[in-house]
Amino acid sequence: MMMIAPPIAGQTITQNVTVGRWRLPGILSLPHSPSALVLFAHGSGSSRFSRRNREVALAMNHVGMATLLFDLLDPEEEAAQGRAKVFDIAFLSRRLTDAVHWGERAAGSLPAIGLFGASTGAAAALMTAAELGTHVNAVVSRGGRPDLAGEALKRVVSPTLLIVGGADHGVIELNQYALSQLKGTSTLEIVPNATHLFPEPGAMERVTRLACDWFEKYLTPYPT
Repeated sequence: MMMIAPPIAGQTITQNVTVGRWRLPGILSLPHSPSALVLFAHGSGSSRFSRRNREVALAMNHVGMATLLFDLLDPEEEAAQGRAKVFDIAFLSRRLTDAVHWGERAAGSLPAIGLFGASTGAAAALMTAAELGTHVNAVVSRGGRPDLAGEALKRVVSPTLLIVGGADHGVIELNQYALSQLKGTSTLEIVPNATHLFPEPGAMERVTRLACDWFEKYLTPYPT
């Protein structure tokens, strides 16, 4: 299991993210003079408190990137119609698009924007990347369902990394299909023997390293 390192010098703010007419709870972590902002879109049954996403976000904070984890649904939506909304990729993408604009204002002037999506959140991230074009500089999908982005995949120009577990049968094939639809720079990385949530020893460490390397390559002028 990955150990969470102590907080870095900087600021972590728990506050509401303004998304259209909604105010959704979020966690914004701001290192000193951040080089980029990475927004996280979680999948079904998850939230801003996802241990896996927070491990990845913390690693990014340590190399100077700001991160924003927020809940895509408010508690009422989660309780009343969460299952339907979780698979409404266009709906989730609109919220993520609004969150990008909010995050830029909250974090200050940043040279680059990245999106990190897990499960259905990966499809929302790719649809948002298709909508915003070169405004999104890179995308990473962890155990995602990028195929659910549909025709939007062909409009994604952001460099995209798809990460899948080697034992996540069925999802591997869906990611291979998505990779064939992406027209820009894109790569599929398979973590050997890992299942869908990457609980195996060393699996999340590998995911974190791959994601950080990708974002450092495409979001920061001087990779660490």
